[in-house]
Amino acid sequence: MAKATSSIFLLLVILSSTLLSVKSNTTTIETTCKTTNYYRLCVSALKSDPRSLTADTKGLAAIMVGVGMKSATATATYIAGNHTAAATNDTVLKKVLKDCSDKYALAADSLRLTVQDLDDEAYDYAYMHMLAAQDYPNVCRNIFRRAKGLVYPTEIRRREVSLRRICGVVSGILDRLAE
Repeated sequence: MAKATSSIFLLLVILSSTLLSVKSNTTTIETTCKTTNYYRLCVSALKSDPRSLTADTKGLAAIMVGVGMKSATATATYIAGNHTAAATNDTVLKKVLKDCSDKYALAADSLRLTVQDLDDEAYDYAYMHMLAAQDYPNVCRNIFRRAKGLVYPTEIRRREVSLRRICGVVSGILDRLAE
């Protein structure tokens, strides 16, 4: 009986410390996200990733950068698919879509560099690479604007705004790390 009681006690201790750790990291997530311009996006993205439960602020930044990399890569793939499906006789549209796909691929590359910078605790470089990632979609929009007769597609605009907001969250977290 004493052995069973001590086993139950040990299990309760482990469970309560795990619950305290999860609650503590939920507080870390919320406190970190309050330093960003997109609190709800930040909390939602971080709470949906199980690694956030044990991550420090730098780890939370890396997780958000990963969200941005997925977004940029998915957008590059989406645009490349449209490039392939574009009317074969519209060479201007095909070129614009290819250039835009390339810009989103470069955004993903910049975010990969941001992760390396975080690992090195080179926050100024991380910020610089994140800003580059945030700006590449603007270049895509400008390419469309310069091409006569082309309209910037709504879906690409929506994805641009999403990536800009994700980068905005990363920016806020980087500001917190640099303090």
